[in-house]
Amino acid sequence: MPRPRAGSRRLLLVESPQDGEALAPGAACMTAADFLDAAAPTLAPGTTIVNLCRSYKYLSLGYYCSLLAEARGHRVYPSVKTINDLSRKAAYSHEIDDLDHALNRALGGPDCRPMPSEFAMDIHFGSADFAPLDALARRIFATFPAPAMRVEFERGGEHGGDWHIRALRVLNVAALEPHRHALFDAALRAFQPDAPALSASARRGARHHVAILHDPAEALPPSNRAALDNFIRVGRELDIHVALIEKRDLAGLARHDALLIRETTAINHHTYLFAKQAESDGLAVIDDAASILRCTNKIFLADLLRLNGIPTPRTYVLQAGQLADTQWLEREIGYPMVMKVPDGAFSRGVSKVADRAGFERTARELLAQSSLILVQEYLYTEFDWRIGVLNGEAIFASQYYMSKGHWQVAKRGMDGKAEFGLSRAVPLEAVPAEILDHAVRAARLIGDSLYGVDMKMSSRGPVVIEVNDNPNIDASNEDGVLGDELYRLVLRDLTRRADLLARRH
Repeated sequence: MPRPRAGSRRLLLVESPQDGEALAPGAACMTAADFLDAAAPTLAPGTTIVNLCRSYKYLSLGYYCSLLAEARGHRVYPSVKTINDLSRKAAYSHEIDDLDHALNRALGGPDCRPMPSEFAMDIHFGSADFAPLDALARRIFATFPAPAMRVEFERGGEHGGDWHIRALRVLNVAALEPHRHALFDAALRAFQPDAPALSASARRGARHHVAILHDPAEALPPSNRAALDNFIRVGRELDIHVALIEKRDLAGLARHDALLIRETTAINHHTYLFAKQAESDGLAVIDDAASILRCTNKIFLADLLRLNGIPTPRTYVLQAGQLADTQWLEREIGYPMVMKVPDGAFSRGVSKVADRAGFERTARELLAQSSLILVQEYLYTEFDWRIGVLNGEAIFASQYYMSKGHWQVAKRGMDGKAEFGLSRAVPLEAVPAEILDHAVRAARLIGDSLYGVDMKMSSRGPVVIEVNDNPNIDASNEDGVLGDELYRLVLRDLTRRADLLARRH
């Protein structure tokens, strides 16, 4: 398999060397396993990565390749955003209205032959072998830049006599028919990455309207009811109309100027759809979709922090194939160890193992959920620091104490309910300067939204445990020092973002 040359600006990732040889003979390739190995040679930042793994399913090898390529500063196709956008029709349906209009213009043209009422077309890097839809194929790729897609079209139904895009899905390139290999190779060779186009709807109105997405039934929401009431009350003082909305209110989102998500976020969840829809409608959003993607996965965070010199507990990423020899890991960090699935929250999917038997048992359980897992050294402290960072600046600090008789902040019972340790707000001037410095540096690697950076002060100095989107802002807790000023800071920043968007459009 051809290897990337020094200074090579494009690299194909494949699960099997045979895939690269069949699809793109002579192209620089690397296996996904080698790319995900932290010990592999570091590629130059800015390298274009074409991810040709056989699956992009959530937490698969293909998913991780795109995730870590972004963490390492590469330009990757498909991006994790594209993977998630194409994973469910609900995530992309609002993007295809304009594409449907273009489709009907193309198929209604004089040069178009009669068509069956439904058909499919494959697109490779924006190229298709059906001339009437060449321009549409390029637009679809510009909207969803994936190396290979299948687009399904149909005519009629609820759309009357019009054509519409029924479905979009990413193709397993290893399963392409042999006669399509040459088409794929030609499209790859012709492919020149362009800067992604940004779009947003025009803003309207001078008075600010902020929507807060929440779930009244959520057991552990990021803001309690008293905090939500504080947002509403403080908003009135600032001449900001704050409205509480729920999952059912997606269709009316565009009536607002900004969205504040105060419901626990996840990728395969309506909170992510709300963030995407708000961005598409031109709203200011906290937390934005990119921040949700980046913070949700601990493996992305581990790689990002490591590459940027942010101190963390000693952390290793394991694949199933590496479990046969783990003595090196025992020598590196010893027992007890902490093992994590990538996307756990509130201590879900986090285990402490005391010996090899526990390690092997837990590893098998976690690898059944994810292609990669995290193993970290165990660092006990009496409490964790949580630093709230907004727009690249620290705005609040809290100390979260371990749950009584437990090694974590949250102790989960057999019924799944969580018991939390005590917590208290701390003035920023009372926080060690190096804690604040590392927290702000870590948050700025993610973006300029609202983050909660969890840290410990260890014997070798401060270490970052993780960066959370959607951090808790609870009344009588995180607002214990600032009071109403904490709510003002968040609302003012949201309206600042909304004003910037309005000026741009």
